Amino acid sequence: MTTEIYFTSNHRDLCEQYGTGAGFQFEFNCQRCQDTWRSPYEAFTTGRAAGWVSKGVSAAWGMLNGNGGTITNAVDGLAGASWGRAKDAAFERAIGAAQGHFHRCARCTQHVCDTCWNPAQGLCQSCAPDTAAEAEAARRRGLNEQVAQRAYEAGQQAGNAYDVATERQLVCPQCKAETHGGAFCAGCGFKLAAPASCHSCQATVPEGAAFCPGCGSRQ
Repeated sequence: MTTEIYFTSNHRDLCEQYGTGAGFQFEFNCQRCQDTWRSPYEAFTTGRAAGWVSKGVSAAWGMLNGNGGTITNAVDGLAGASWGRAKDAAFERAIGAAQGHFHRCARCTQHVCDTCWNPAQGLCQSCAPDTAAEAEAARRRGLNEQVAQRAYEAGQQAGNAYDVATERQLVCPQCKAETHGGAFCAGCGFKLAAPASCHSCQATVPEGAAFCPGCGSRQ
């Protein structure tokens, strides 16, 4: 008989194997809003003892100018041997506790918190959204879309009066500030004219050019 494994994709391992903080703790998150819940911390006494012994051995052998590596490795090996089984058992307990804080949607199979759960339908809010909330959201979308359409039409009407044939300098040739198509530079007050044209062929002459690129006449 196989046992289904829950929370494989929405948990974070916060466990520590060695040291004074050695212990087991797991963080689970709602797969809809990402809010988290942490399981109660459980101390891993073997790992803590290994840390204490290792520190004590290192200090003692340091005073004697010796090497306590063999003893330290033995203690670490003892902690490592029991770590895997203890962690698996702690994870199972954490899952059992997490199931009291999350709901598994029968439709999308995601685990969600109470806020993201629709108890009347027995499904998550993504699969069975609240009807009143959806109605209000739809009402607001309709209002915004209608206002946006009217604003777009008003912009089209205003665009009929815009002079699209006149070329405009978008960067001031004197101070290099953006002009946004104005007649004068807002940065230095420089009068912005249309691009210079050749006195012979009327072709546009780039700024600083000594000769016309259209006919070659000197400017």
